[in-house]
Amino acid sequence: MQIMNPKKPVYQEHRHALPNPEDITREVLPNGITILTRSNFNSPTLSIKGYLLSGSIFDPDEKLGLSYLTANGLMTGTRNHNFQSIYNEIESVGASLGFSSGTLTSSFSAHCLSEDLNLMLGLIAESLYSPSFPQKEFNRLKNQLLTGLAIRSQDTSAMAALLFDQIIYANHPYQRPDEGFTETVQVINRQDLENFYQETYGPNGMAIVIVGDVEAQEAIDAIRNALGSWANPQQKELPTIPSAIPIQKTTQKALSIPGKSQADIVIGSLAPERLSPDYHALRIGNNILGEFGMMGRLGENIREKAGLAYYAYSSLSTSLGPGAWEMIAGVNPKSIEQTIDLISKEVKRFVSEPVSEEELSDSKSYFLGRMPLLMESNSGVAISLLNLERFELGLDYFLKYPKMIEKITAEEILDTSRKYLDPDRLAIAVASP
Repeated sequence: MQIMNPKKPVYQEHRHALPNPEDITREVLPNGITILTRSNFNSPTLSIKGYLLSGSIFDPDEKLGLSYLTANGLMTGTRNHNFQSIYNEIESVGASLGFSSGTLTSSFSAHCLSEDLNLMLGLIAESLYSPSFPQKEFNRLKNQLLTGLAIRSQDTSAMAALLFDQIIYANHPYQRPDEGFTETVQVINRQDLENFYQETYGPNGMAIVIVGDVEAQEAIDAIRNALGSWANPQQKELPTIPSAIPIQKTTQKALSIPGKSQADIVIGSLAPERLSPDYHALRIGNNILGEFGMMGRLGENIREKAGLAYYAYSSLSTSLGPGAWEMIAGVNPKSIEQTIDLISKEVKRFVSEPVSEEELSDSKSYFLGRMPLLMESNSGVAISLLNLERFELGLDYFLKYPKMIEKITAEEILDTSRKYLDPDRLAIAVASP
């Protein structure tokens, strides 16, 4: 006989229901932290995720990589813990915790049993409140990053992506890699991390999500106790993200990396921000172009039929500010020009005629079927709720989502694709031997 915990409701009947206003609790603390929580008593675990408005957008050009080192240095030592004792506490309960940095935000992610909620929030708060950035650990992190940058410089895929960003985001903050360059990381010192932390870390604009085996009010109270008193009057506001200027003609740049046996190609253009009304049509269009099945039309025609590429696919990257629509291929260096020509032909075809009804139907079914699968884990729900907050989509977004997808037409995909993909104004980046 199964014994139920009488204190906790059982949501077995609605276990696969999408998050909605009835089961998401949202509260904003006086210090500016937004909390979202959703209970799931079918699992004894919790997923804790969040972000702060601190990223490489604040890095000086000459010290690019500063945000990356700061975020990764938060858990190397605090006022009350050294590096080893922090990780001993986490490992002793079988939990996980990590911090990372992006362009506009620095993020954290934790996974633990529900009984360890206060322990994990305490470690998150301590890492945010009082990092000490020990010199020894700073030196280790800096050397690790420099090693990673040396490896990146020999990676044709990474360098083609870097070159592509420099073309489409010319004179825009997004052209800069979050990890920086060897010469910018080399001049960063420990005091720079302290200064960056004091200027950009704070509760204003911070969001934290807890999903799993906990009552909503209990989660909110735990966050309030851990982070509700945090304040930083020096915290800078996130700067306004400027628009990017589209290139006026096809622009190609190439980088030679001696000793490599593969070439990587990135072709594409600017894309709109996440909140653009064109987003869902472009997302389905991109799926048809280079994601669905064996990587869509690109995979079928360039890899399978022509046999030119080890891989060929497309990617639509959107956030706050301008995004990118990329077609990516890894090829034998002898096939570079032929692959570029075939991708260009696929782009021309894509903006010349509507996608087929079969392609449209298959992609819609994919997106509609994928959404519930993404919500099957606490982590998947937590990521989704964090995106609701970051892009101000509304707590009823997942209820409206099916209609948003169903109403997309082949003509709408064609019209929106023509706005952003111009066969005569493509950015082409190649990294090869």
